[in-house]
Amino acid sequence: MFAGITTGARRQTRPAEPETTASRPPLVRELLLVTALFLVYKFGRQLANGHEASAFDNADRVWSWERALRLPGEGSVQHLLLHGDTLVKVANTFYATVHFPATVAFLVYLYLRRPGHYLWSRRVLAGLTAAALVLHITVPLAPPRMLTTAGLVDTAQVYGPSVYAATPGTDTMANQFAAMPSLHFGWALMVAIGLIMATRSRWRWLWLLHPLLTLLVVVGTANHYWLDAIVATALLGAVLCFVPAPPRPARLPAASKSAERAHGPRAAAGVELRSRPGYAPAPLPAAEATTPASRQTPTPPRAPAPQLSEAVR
Repeated sequence: MFAGITTGARRQTRPAEPETTASRPPLVRELLLVTALFLVYKFGRQLANGHEASAFDNADRVWSWERALRLPGEGSVQHLLLHGDTLVKVANTFYATVHFPATVAFLVYLYLRRPGHYLWSRRVLAGLTAAALVLHITVPLAPPRMLTTAGLVDTAQVYGPSVYAATPGTDTMANQFAAMPSLHFGWALMVAIGLIMATRSRWRWLWLLHPLLTLLVVVGTANHYWLDAIVATALLGAVLCFVPAPPRPARLPAASKSAERAHGPRAAAGVELRSRPGYAPAPLPAAEATTPASRQTPTPPRAPAPQLSEAVR
């Protein structure tokens, strides 16, 4: 996946330019576009409703494939959550409330601070969501909490809170037979990759904790299989290969940072310029390079050192 990011970055043939407000797309247009994409996805998922028999058949196949691949059972993660009611409720709340707000906050931050990275991230998320919608329609899949063979607990219904209706067939707000791929995990992984690409902090790799925690939550609450996250990762990697990544923000040299703290941005720019290879200062004008003899201040002769008298010697 990260190979796709580097491949997109290598396609940049011109030197990177700083992102400015001029490169920021119109706000109203972006709001309408993102809202339209969300509605298309939301209503598109409903097309998979009514295929319960196919969804459970596919669930049996996925469960068998995971056992054949010797993947760890989803129950091993759920057992950790079931040690206390509080932990289970926190996991259910995370599943219900973090998915959309975290992605929206991610896009808002990039729109305000990194417009070029915003456009790239929005296109990647749109491509990933479109690919997921195709799978949701063509391969309906019941989640492991509905699979009797799995022997898992529907933690949201037992402990709360839940975003799904108790009867999947009557749920008009969400399609419960669209487990593969897991967009909870796919979006979380893209949020982490986008923030790593858009920032230069030494702590930026900690953003990978977000998709890791999301993976443990979606599996532990029995809403997704391990394969749902694996397929989401593969789709995201494919989309990243086709959407060129913007240049990463440049890091100022250490001397430039100290100059900026001491004397301000102009001094930092001067230090950065002088640190570039091949830099040579501009020659001084002839009038300033050579000072006329009439303007030169004569250097007074040094007084001779006092001589010690014969008496002192």
